[in-house]
Amino acid sequence: MNRIPHLIDRLRFARAYTVDLIKDLDEGLWFRQPAEGITHIAWQVGHIAASQHSLCLRRIHGERPEDNRLLPEGFRELFGKGSVPVADPDAYRTVAQLRKVFDDVHAAALASCSGLTEDTLEEAVDPPHPAFSNKFGAIRFAADHELIHAGQIALLRRLLGCSPLR
Repeated sequence: MNRIPHLIDRLRFARAYTVDLIKDLDEGLWFRQPAEGITHIAWQVGHIAASQHSLCLRRIHGERPEDNRLLPEGFRELFGKGSVPVADPDAYRTVAQLRKVFDDVHAAALASCSGLTEDTLEEAVDPPHPAFSNKFGAIRFAADHELIHAGQIALLRRLLGCSPLR
């Protein structure tokens, strides 16, 4: 059984779900925190992009200049693991710039996955991760991780007064 089409379908499903949640949002809502210390949609979207970059590119191929060019300088620090959302929109890029990184990283992740072989999926990942040990697990986790954050975006939408989509 070839698992690669299944992984690509999972990545596409997660992205379609997330895009549905953000496509109609007024840009003024992207940086609003419903309460102090609560995240905002801009951070969620940037975090999904940074994570997918790490899970589907860096852990699959290692550090490559063409992959690293997808993330603007300072992006990992703003949105990577351990980062904390900041209330000030000026600390971030514009919504259009965030969406471009979000879309470009996803396109690169899909292309990367399309070029893999079944044997490649069993290779260990570097750096290691507590949730998976191989490249198959990294890609599968990328889709699951995005859906976790899509759920947070759905909750943020409600807290910001938007109607639920589902």
